[in-house]
Amino acid sequence: MEYVQAICDIGTSTIRNFGSLDEKMRRLKRKLETLESREDDINDELTYAESLSLKKRRKSVETWLTNVERVKREVQLVADEVRERKWYEFLELQTKIERSTTEVEELIHHGRFSGGLTLEVNNENHVVSLLTPELVGQMFQKDKSTILECISSGTVSIIGIYGMGGVGKTTLVSHIYNELINYPNTSVSWVTVSKNCSSFKLQSDIAKRINLKFSDLDDEIGRAAILADAIKGRNNYVLILDDVWDHISLETVGIPIAGNSCKLIITTRSLDICRSMNCQKEVKVKPLPNEEAWKLFTKTLGLDTELSLECEEIAKSLVKECDGLPLGIVTMAGSMRGVEDKHEWSNALEKMRESNLQHEDSEFDKVFGVLRYSFDKLKDHKIQECFLYCSLFPEDHRIDRDELIEYFIDERLIDGRKSRQMEISRGHTILNKLENVCLLEGGKSFNGKRYVKMHDLVRDMAIQIVSATPRRFLVEAGVKLKNLLAEENWTNDLVRVSLMDNEISNIPLNASPRSPRLQTLLLRQNLKLDSIPNCFFVHMDGLAVLDLSYTSVTCLPGSISNLRSLIALLLHNCSSLKYVPSLSNLKTLRRLDFFRTKITEVPEGMEALTNLRYLNLGVQKLEIPNGILARFSHLQHLVVHDLESSTRPVRLNEIMSLNKLETFKGQLYNIGDLNKYVQSWEDSGLNGYLLQVGVFLKDWRTQHFLKEYNKGYDKIARIKYCNISESRAGEDSLFLPKDVKSLHIRCCVDVTCLCDVASLKNATDLRICSVEECDEMKHLLCSSCCHLPVFERLESVLVWKLFKLTTLVGGERGVVSFSYLKNLNIKKCPNMKWLFMPALVSNLRNLESLSVQDCEEMVDILGEASDEDQDREATSADILTFPKLTSLTLMQLPELKSFCYNKKAIASDPLQRITIYNCPKLKRIPLLKEDPCPPPSLQRIRAEKSWWDSLEWDHPDTKTALQPFCPIVRTYVQSDFT
Repeated sequence: MEYVQAICDIGTSTIRNFGSLDEKMRRLKRKLETLESREDDINDELTYAESLSLKKRRKSVETWLTNVERVKREVQLVADEVRERKWYEFLELQTKIERSTTEVEELIHHGRFSGGLTLEVNNENHVVSLLTPELVGQMFQKDKSTILECISSGTVSIIGIYGMGGVGKTTLVSHIYNELINYPNTSVSWVTVSKNCSSFKLQSDIAKRINLKFSDLDDEIGRAAILADAIKGRNNYVLILDDVWDHISLETVGIPIAGNSCKLIITTRSLDICRSMNCQKEVKVKPLPNEEAWKLFTKTLGLDTELSLECEEIAKSLVKECDGLPLGIVTMAGSMRGVEDKHEWSNALEKMRESNLQHEDSEFDKVFGVLRYSFDKLKDHKIQECFLYCSLFPEDHRIDRDELIEYFIDERLIDGRKSRQMEISRGHTILNKLENVCLLEGGKSFNGKRYVKMHDLVRDMAIQIVSATPRRFLVEAGVKLKNLLAEENWTNDLVRVSLMDNEISNIPLNASPRSPRLQTLLLRQNLKLDSIPNCFFVHMDGLAVLDLSYTSVTCLPGSISNLRSLIALLLHNCSSLKYVPSLSNLKTLRRLDFFRTKITEVPEGMEALTNLRYLNLGVQKLEIPNGILARFSHLQHLVVHDLESSTRPVRLNEIMSLNKLETFKGQLYNIGDLNKYVQSWEDSGLNGYLLQVGVFLKDWRTQHFLKEYNKGYDKIARIKYCNISESRAGEDSLFLPKDVKSLHIRCCVDVTCLCDVASLKNATDLRICSVEECDEMKHLLCSSCCHLPVFERLESVLVWKLFKLTTLVGGERGVVSFSYLKNLNIKKCPNMKWLFMPALVSNLRNLESLSVQDCEEMVDILGEASDEDQDREATSADILTFPKLTSLTLMQLPELKSFCYNKKAIASDPLQRITIYNCPKLKRIPLLKEDPCPPPSLQRIRAEKSWWDSLEWDHPDTKTALQPFCPIVRTYVQSDFT
């Protein structure tokens, strides 16, 4: 019996031990999944960065990826051994599992790469044209031709363009820049110098334009050597330095001119500057003659504007008062648009003559009268104040319109409106007015965001105006201040102070400026500022707007608690901030921004801030107490979670109690809460939202996708780990807002096609869609849903890790009208043999970017047409065209043989970038015409050297013609495509 009992004990112990072994193996696999997710994110980020030729991966990242591959193989071997285990192998297997677990944990830890994944590399081709006004006048055209001829010649290295302020130097050189970026094998950089520009700053600005990093090197001599070496390594490099005020030592900065290493163009108001910098060609930009000045005036006034003879005569006299300066002419014409009364024209002429009699001396004063008249003509005091507010930003700064309007609201420069949206609309109306009268210049950045900008003369005029009033501004923005201004500068009459975008690193411990009337203090973007003494705010009782965004402060001084007049406290991206003192006394506070700070709990007394209209709590680990959100009954804008933060879900009852809410970004607990919240909206709904269910922890992919393609669409739904199929979800079937613009679905079960999401049929304006890791998805769309209007307006589509997906559009006659589609990204869909049928190409006329990656079975991008389609296409052309395609990426497609089965497919002239990696069976470059002339817009072809060498060519000269566009090719290893 004892023997039997012993055998039973051994059996029980073995079962128990193997049970613990299974649990350890499951734990190891869970950690391995985390590691693999990080590996996927890193590879996707590397793929994107490298595909733009902007960056190259760090050696440490490449080593990490290699180690991950090795560990994955080792874990698989251990898993196989565990499945086939013997009882006597327990200790050995346990050791292997523990060793693998430790290594996986270490790789997860080291995979954070706080220094980034990539290094900057030169990118001569990635340039964007400048928005430029039309050149007016024969002299401008002649000057442009002269300068371009000098650049093309080998004899002139430095060109100086000089002339009085407002005469059009920057406009002229911007046209030259746009010409140069289209020159073959030529790279060009534009740097605005402006006043008080140090050699150190100029080095940094030039280095930024050519993607060069100095690391932490502060020595100007060493930086100059590095910069000069980098410039010498560039082919046909042209550097434009705009608005030079003082002599620049090229040797000190590191701009090599000798031996035609670099051609330099400078613009300046002084001929002496041109001579001191040894300009070999000097071009004076002269004012417009009367006839051309009149043409510019009438064009700006409006070609459809008809003036009476009396008004026309007065207008011509008015133009003469502008002295042929384009800036003055354009500004004056803008201020007189729509004016028909001759008395108003006469009054304008009289004011201009009075002003010019008072200011006859300097060049600035000649145009100042025009600018001042346009300002005075605004009449509306609030609009004038909004204009003057723009002078608080640095010279030549692109001011984000949305941020600027938020300041207008904080400062009460926009009269109270019924809703925040009406205030924002009023703000845009004011900025449009200022653009229309040419006091502000408008533009749009690469990501679609709109901005305004002040001409430096207009900004000088604005600062001069506020300097002459009792409500004085102190503006030292973007001038590289390293220390706070001395106390004598902080006078009693100061109302607004802007020290933004400087290098202030500390504030003296005894600093306590006595500026009791100060309402606005902008210290944002002083990245080195890490502490503020407690006494600093003691004598600023009237402070209403305090902006410390993008500083390194770790804690706020206690004296902030006594700023009882404070309306806006802005701490956006204060990524080191951990402590905020009590806010209980700040009962007038209307805007509070904690985005991306390090606080872990809401500050003491925050529940007293019942006046809040705007609250951003987008903080990674913030605990939000129960009931606190419901206290802010006036809230119009609330962020508790967005693409770049991951705070916890919010309670539905608190959000639903906020009746004035217009914008909400946050995570809800489940589909039920989402449905209830959406169904509670009135017909108008919210003006902006990000509604999320499920945790998107590692979300570089979707975050980049939205930033790249969202273009201002601010109605987003993100769903993860939910059953959203109408047939399976029952009462909890997903209820989406009708006006949703961006939809992102990940890891949702029982979805075979988007038509399974019933509420999508009621959506009317979906523009962006991503579907990721939905295991049952067979088609994105099918014949029963592809004609729904919701899918016809799609602009951008991302498909990732859909392992059962066979085609994008399923069904025998599945053709969808993708007439709005611009961007299509397909990644890691191993069962796809083709994307879609050729019949669909006619609906892809607006496609601009196509990327297909990691689809192991992909044979053709466009598949073989069915018999019925072939009959229908018998009379159609054999060539399929993509008239707007600019970017094509084909990566990790081992079976890809052609772009289109049995047909020719080409892209028209817009094609700029082609990226092809690991497509060994593809023997021709897709979408290029069969002749040696590349598309005029082609910028680069990026590929493996071995693949490039193996290509087949229809024309013997084609490879030679394309070689300059593929300057850097090498043999890639497997880790590049993991």
